[in-house]
This record gives sequence, structure tokens and C-alpha cells, in this order.
Amino acid sequence: MLPTHRNTRYAPVLTSTAAMSFGYSFGRWRIVLGLMALTMCVCFVMFFFLPENSAIRQPIMVKTHPVDEFLLPNVPHHRNVVMQQDIHVQQDRERLEQKIQKGENPSGVSLQLDQPDSRVQEEENRIHENLHEIVNQQQVENMIRRAQNIENSDHNGGGNNGDNGDVNMDGKENTNNEVNAGKQHEVAIGSDFAKESAGVPRVARRAVDPSTQGIPRDEETRRRRQKVKEMMHHAWNNYVKYAWGENELKPISKKGHSAGIFGDSKQGATIVDGMDTLYLMGMTEEFEKGRQWIEQNLDFKNLSSEVSVFETNIRFVGGLLTLYAFTNDEMFKRKAEEIATTLLPAFRTPTGIPYALIVPKTQKAKNYNWSSGGCSILAEFGTMQLEFDYLSEVTGKPIFLEKVMKVRQKIYEVKREDGLYPNYLHPKTGVWGQDHISLGALGDSFYEYLLKAYMQTDSEDAQAKEMFLSAMDAVEKHLLKRSKKDRLLYLSEMRYGRNDAKMGHLTCFAGGLFGLASTYFEQRVDRYLQIGAELTSTCHESYSRSDTGLGPESFRFSARAGEAKAIRSQDKYYILRPEVIESYFYLWRLTKDNRYRDWGWEAVQALEKHCRVDAGYTGIKDVYNRYSVKDDVQQSFFLAETLKYLYLLFSEDDLLPLDEWVFNTEAHPLPIRNRNPIYKKKQ
Repeated sequence: MLPTHRNTRYAPVLTSTAAMSFGYSFGRWRIVLGLMALTMCVCFVMFFFLPENSAIRQPIMVKTHPVDEFLLPNVPHHRNVVMQQDIHVQQDRERLEQKIQKGENPSGVSLQLDQPDSRVQEEENRIHENLHEIVNQQQVENMIRRAQNIENSDHNGGGNNGDNGDVNMDGKENTNNEVNAGKQHEVAIGSDFAKESAGVPRVARRAVDPSTQGIPRDEETRRRRQKVKEMMHHAWNNYVKYAWGENELKPISKKGHSAGIFGDSKQGATIVDGMDTLYLMGMTEEFEKGRQWIEQNLDFKNLSSEVSVFETNIRFVGGLLTLYAFTNDEMFKRKAEEIATTLLPAFRTPTGIPYALIVPKTQKAKNYNWSSGGCSILAEFGTMQLEFDYLSEVTGKPIFLEKVMKVRQKIYEVKREDGLYPNYLHPKTGVWGQDHISLGALGDSFYEYLLKAYMQTDSEDAQAKEMFLSAMDAVEKHLLKRSKKDRLLYLSEMRYGRNDAKMGHLTCFAGGLFGLASTYFEQRVDRYLQIGAELTSTCHESYSRSDTGLGPESFRFSARAGEAKAIRSQDKYYILRPEVIESYFYLWRLTKDNRYRDWGWEAVQALEKHCRVDAGYTGIKDVYNRYSVKDDVQQSFFLAETLKYLYLLFSEDDLLPLDEWVFNTEAHPLPIRNRNPIYKKKQ
């Protein structure tokens, strides 16, 4: 114990020994105080400047690192821009492309984006302050009314035809005539929507026919397209050979694999996920084999293990609905309805926000143990609109649409800061959880489905439109940043009000999202297309700056450690993800800039060199090591998304034109109401 010197000030004389003791003790106190100050400084720096260090953050917050297999994209897709009759619009498009290539900002507005547009902010404030009841309550009531009338409806539009109008950006409600007039002006650059706006009758396209649609005009593109089809053959045939009926393939071990999201049973996830890709590629024999397996074996009702509500919806329900749209085969619709019905008990919460996991046999549901305070995840409960809406349409059963509309209504009502949506919401209390905001993992596809719900309903879903535009304004203000050295535009994450200068591979869907949004909002077309092009270029940099030509799971922007590069070893892996190629596909469709096809071909070559093995394709654990260890998993989304987007990238636009199809976040295309002649409804 250190000696105290409380009374030494009163001693008339100090011996030399006492004086030495005093000096020694005082010196020790100085050392202790110095160490304490140093410790406080270190803790301060680590807490505020190392946001990824969970060991430091754990004492004050719940650990939130998810299992990577739970989080799958997106992306996060619209309008054909090849056919264009108006020469003035065509010239505008050409000038826009030239500006993008030169790195100029077509809109003339700074993309620093640290400061909000005051006019837009005022407009959005007016929307929230003055039109909350008008936009929100009327829109939701009309959507629910549409759902309740589906069984007896014989209308062609499939949406609400009541008095509720759209909302202008100035906060004024439109009449139906004003809405329709406004729609005529929201035309994509170079799209054949201009014909319809000018009163030219729309020519109904035939059903999806891979034998005649999408065939490239030039030999080089045909060769690349054929190579992607050969990759699909290699992936599928080895799955059939070594893991038929299993959820996924382990191509090195040559056996089946099942991630936790599928439970412990064999549900043929690769079959259901990959079937529409087989159809688009004209692989008829393989398609028929998959159809037979689905009819005879696919059954969720008696599963006694936990499955992910989100993954089951986007892969199984979404995949089956696409197959029904392609083929008109009632079996696919019946299976989609059966599986979606097993998910409904997850919605039995006080708020209607569903739990993340469900045991279909017992109907018991819960959230992940690692999720913040027992919360549900934004990217999961906010990503069911497309599938459940279309399912209500084709079955005539309103319950599916009612469930997802209640979810979105709750999200709309919950107060949030600065227009941003945290990644966690408690299903019992309706209160936001941990303050973590991202367009990547945990948040991505929620924003994607706001735009796509607006698309799917042929621009009739005014609430989705308002929520999307408001969210994108907040994203531009708070999350969109530019790196200091290379001036790369990227989407940061935000934790407790502080930006984290990193971007995930999952976030790379946003390039396509902004590009797609540019075709719907006339006043934002230049800005959104520019943002989409720059974000896609940044994601390409994450690929080109690795030794394998493949991108890491997440990458940072640090002047010291490099930009668009992963720093931590746990961020360096690549698991055959599709988001970067997804954005290449959309930007190609929108701009016809050959760089996107060239970048896609670079990805094909990298996949062949580093991920292809004798029995399929595998992820790698370090994209900066040409001899990286492989993870021995062929993900089902590699067939559903990565190879599909590559194939479409090298196809002409008449194969799944973006003015008639909207892709769910697992790349399963669903028809757009009113615009797609094969859109099916229960009569």
C-alpha cells in the first residue's frame, strides 16, 4: 500500500530518510497518474476511431456480427432503353454518356453531398408534416382494400382505382388525372416508354422465349454469352451428380452442403433457385429434371427445424412465382402458396413485424440470438413485398398482401432520425434497436424493395415512392461520401451518428439501384444515373485492386492502408456474390457503355481462374492471394444471381425487358402489373 503523507506538512524537521521516502512516494504517484491518463487516452481513441473493434464496444452494446450466410442481396432494376424514336432524347442520352465517361457531373450539382439540398429537405418536411394522414392512411387503406377484393376482382389494372392520387415533390396531392399526366413525363432516357407517352399503342410481347430472345448481334458477345451458359452447365451438372436434392454443393468434397438458413433438411435450394436461370438459357432437359423434383419432393409443411423467413421467401417463394410466370404451370403456383403459408405464423407479433426464424411444423417463431436486443432485421422483414403482393394476385387470397402492407405501415409510422432507418426494429414494442444504419448487410434490400414495389404496381404505390425518395435524400446527405485520395464515391455505414469509411460487397447493388431509380423520377434522372455510375465504378475498383480480380466482402477507404481495399483478414473473402455484376447489368442496359460488358467479362475470367474446380465453383478466403484457400461451397445464389446477371449482361434487351419485369433481391424476375402482357391474376 502506498504511504500517505497527510501529516508531513506539520513536522518541524524531516530526516533525510523521511525526505527520500517522500520523494520516492511522490514519484510513484506521478507514474500511476501518468499511466491512468495514458490508459484513458488509449480507450478514447479506440472507442471513437476503431468502430469495428467489437471487443472494445462489447461492454456497452450488444454484439451484432451476423453469420455471413444469413445476409444475401440484392439487389437490390428497370426500363428498356434501347429503342428510342425521339432524336432529341437520343442526343441527350449520348451527351450524358460522354459526360459520364469524362467523369463530369451531368446535373451540374456537386456530388460531395455533405450538405443537403435545402429545397428538397423543405419539400420532404412538408410531406411528413402535412400529408402523413393523406399519403399514409389512404394509400394503405386502398392497398388493403385491393387485397380484400382480389378474389372477386375482374379488373385489368390490379391496383386501387379509387380517389387517392399520387404526391408531388412539392407536397401537393394529385388527382388521378394529374397522376396519369405526370406519369407520361417520367420517361427513361432512351426507353421505349416514350412511344407509350406519345400515344403510340404498346405492342404486347410474347412469353419469355430463350430460343428467339436475347441473341447478341455480334460474334464476340455471343461467344461470351455461350461461355456463361457453359459455366451454368458445369455448376448444375456437378450439383446433380454429387448433391442432388441437397440445398447446396461442396464442390471440392463432392457432397451436399446446407447452411443454417435452410434448417437441417434437404429442400433442394439450388434447384429452386437455379431453375429460372436454366429456363432463360434454354437448358430444357435440366429444367424438366428440376421440375420433377420440385413436384415430388418440395415440402415445407413438416419441417421440424428452424428456417429463415427471409431466405425462404426470396429464394423459394420468389423462385417458384417466377417459374409460374414463365410457364403458367399451376404446380409452381401451388408450391409457392404452400411455402408462403408456412411462413405466416412468423407475423403473429403485436406490431405485425415478423420474426426471423420459424419452425414450420410447430409454427414457433423467434429472432436470431445475436440480433440486437431480440430485434428483427430491416433487410429481412422489409423484403417481402414483391413476392407476397404477386402471390395475392395470382391466388386471389388477400392475406399475403395484408401482412406485408401492415409491416410497411408500421415502418412508416415509427419515428426515425434524419430520415434514416436503423437496421433493427423490435417486433413486440415497435421501437428501433441499435443505432446502426447501412445500405449493405442488414439494411440493403429494404431500400431496394421500396423502389421495386413502386415499379411492380406500375407507379401506383405512392407510399413506396415517398418512402424511397425520402430515404435516398437522407442517404445522399449522411452516407454518400468521396474518398480523399482517389475521389471514389462510396456509401459509408453509420454507427451512433458516426460514419464508418467502409463499403460492403452487398452494398454494391446500390449502383444498379440508383441507375434504375433514374428511369422513374424525371427531376432526378441525371443525378441518380451519375451516382449509380460512380458507385459501380468504385465497386469495380475493389475488384481490379485485388490480385485475383475478385472483390472482397468489404473494403475500406483509408489514406494509410489504401482505398477500395480490405484491411482485416475476415473481410478478404469472396463467396461468389453477384452484387457488382448486378450493377454492371443495369448500367449496361441504361447507358450501353461497353465498359460494363468488359468488366463483366473480367469477372468471368477471374471466376474461371480462381473459383472453378473439377466439380463446380467455390468461394475463396483471400482475394489478395492468387493461391488462396477455397471455402468449398457453391452457393445457390451463384446460379440464381451471378450467372443469370452475367448471361443477361451479354444478351439483348428483349430477353426480360426492364419495362416489363422487376427482379426480386434473389434475381427472380416478376412481371410488372399493367405493363407485362403475361401478368397473371386470379379471375
